[in-house]
Amino acid sequence: MNETNATRCGFVALIGAPNAGKSTLMNALVGAKVTIVSRKVQTTRSLVRGIALEGDAQIIFVDTPGIFAPKRRLDRAMVTSAWGGAGDADVIALLVDVRKGITDEVEAILKRLPQVSAPKILVLNKIDSIDHPRLLKLAADLNEKVKFDHTFMISALKGHGLQKLRETLAPMMAPGPWLYPEDQVSDAPLRALAAEITREKLFERLHDELPYESTVETELWKEQPDGSARVEQTIYVTREGHKKIVIGEGGRTIKSIGTAARKDIMEAAESKIHLFLFVKVRENWGDDPERYREMGLEFPKK
Repeated sequence: MNETNATRCGFVALIGAPNAGKSTLMNALVGAKVTIVSRKVQTTRSLVRGIALEGDAQIIFVDTPGIFAPKRRLDRAMVTSAWGGAGDADVIALLVDVRKGITDEVEAILKRLPQVSAPKILVLNKIDSIDHPRLLKLAADLNEKVKFDHTFMISALKGHGLQKLRETLAPMMAPGPWLYPEDQVSDAPLRALAAEITREKLFERLHDELPYESTVETELWKEQPDGSARVEQTIYVTREGHKKIVIGEGGRTIKSIGTAARKDIMEAAESKIHLFLFVKVRENWGDDPERYREMGLEFPKK
């Protein structure tokens, strides 16, 4: 690492409507899987930090839950968390899915953005999905509504435009020491990341069959003498019928979820993992303050 007085460090909050591609972008910018991705809206529930290096700058990206009109207590907690992450950041990056354009959710974010004092950049994602004239018009329309310091046109999935984004953000970080070691890519504990990975595989496998209130907790992470680890996780669902769906006929569904999750967890842990999954019913967990604390969310009073 360079001398402290030559380094920069800061936080960039990635905000946007659900499924704008924030988690995909975070993983691509960091160069490792630090947050989960799924087609299911509101997959990201709490603030996830990914750490990238660009020259002398350490850029800490904060993946926030998608911002939408909340209906339930968990929804309200996630939206509050997202705006809290934006308020604490050095730079706000609004990510917009160009295929959807300025939806009601994006419009609501644009109205609130001027209340946040940090510099703002616009990131137009999935640019390979629409034609150039429409893309330019969307960029102009968004910049007319809010003054953005920079506008980027990218494809998070394909990696297009990401290097320019990092190079622009680096000098926007404040001079100062790096907050994390040079080789660290996330501040999430491995147990928490492992639980999120399994939740991702759960949604990938079942998607519309399972409500997104389902959650996963890592109950045990025990290092073995041979350097491997025994990991026990519990998938919590809200109904007995959901438990049967997760297990599947003859246990086939949960076995396929475990196989896929173990592969990604081993990659994250850089060691052999013996993964054991259990399914339990926990009714009304959305009203339990302890569950919110475990997810890093503030429990809404109502």
